[in-house]
Amino acid sequence: MKKLMIILSIIALAMMPIAAQGNTETGSIRIGISKLLAHPALDAIESGIKDYLADAGIDAVFDTQNANGEISTAASIAKLFRDEGCDIVVGIATPTAQALANTFEDIPVVFASVTDVPTAGLEGIDNVCGVSDAVPLEEHFRMIERLTDAKRIGMVYTSGEANGISLMEGMKAICEENGVELISAAVANSAEVKMAAQSITDRIDAMYVATDNTVVSAISALSDACTEAQVPLFSADTTSASGTNVLVAGGFDYYASCLLTGRLIQEIIEGKSPADIGTVFLEDLELYINMDTAEMFGITIPEDMIEKAAYIIDEE
Repeated sequence: MKKLMIILSIIALAMMPIAAQGNTETGSIRIGISKLLAHPALDAIESGIKDYLADAGIDAVFDTQNANGEISTAASIAKLFRDEGCDIVVGIATPTAQALANTFEDIPVVFASVTDVPTAGLEGIDNVCGVSDAVPLEEHFRMIERLTDAKRIGMVYTSGEANGISLMEGMKAICEENGVELISAAVANSAEVKMAAQSITDRIDAMYVATDNTVVSAISALSDACTEAQVPLFSADTTSASGTNVLVAGGFDYYASCLLTGRLIQEIIEGKSPADIGTVFLEDLELYINMDTAEMFGITIPEDMIEKAAYIIDEE
C-alpha cells in the first residue's frame, strides 16, 4: 500500500500544471531573457517586460543575454539558463525561443516577437506560450502596390532563420497571385545585408523588409543601398524606421508587445499554465510615413494614409 501511495504521489506531481516556483531562498523569481540581437524593437521588448513586472510588484531577478544573431550562441544561452536554475525563460525572436523550447520541458518558456509560431515549432507545447507579431503581408503588399505600382519587389531575408524564410515565402506567394515578381536575396548575418540589397536593386521597383530580425538590425545599411539606387523602401517595423529613408512602415508597437509578454509572465507566476495561454496575437497596426522620402522619390502619399499615420516625418 505504501508503495502504491508513493506511485500515486509521483503521478499527481507529474500532472500538476507547469508554473514558476521561485527561488526558495530569496522568494524572488529568476527570469532568463534571451534576445537574438540588439535592435530597437527587440530592445523595447526587453525593457517593457522588466517595466511591466516591476510595476506589477513582482520580485524578479533577471539574467539578460544577447545571442548577437548566432544560433549556436542562442543554444548556449539556453543551457546557461538551465544550469542557473531559472524559473521562467523568455525568448525574444524566433531562434532564441526555439533554443529555449528545445532545452526546457519542465519550466515555462515564453516567447515574444515570433512571427510564424507553427512553422517555428512552438505551437502546442505544454510549457510554451507567448506573443506573435504575425505580419499582415497582404496588407503590406497592397500598400506597396498602391504607392508604386511595382511589378518587381525586392526582399532581403535571413536564410538561417525560420521567421525570415516564412516571411519571404509568404510574400512570394502573394506576389505570384497578383502577377508581381519577388526578387529575393539571402543573407547569413547583418553584415551581408547591404551587399545583398545592392545585388538586386537594379532589378526591382521597390524593396520590402519584413520583421526579419537580422535584416532589420541592418536597416540603415539597407536604406542606404535603396537610396543610392533610388528604390523606395517599405518596412514592417516602425520602431527601426526612424533615422532612415524608409518610405512607409506598417508595424506593431513593440513596447506594447512586451507589456503583453509581461502580463503572460505574471499570469504564469500566479499559477496559470502556459498550455492554457497558448499564442496571443498583436492586432493594432501602426503606420509610419516619411514625407521627406516621399518627396525625394516623387511619390504622393494619399490623404487617407496620412490621416491614419501614427508617425509622420516631415522635416522639409
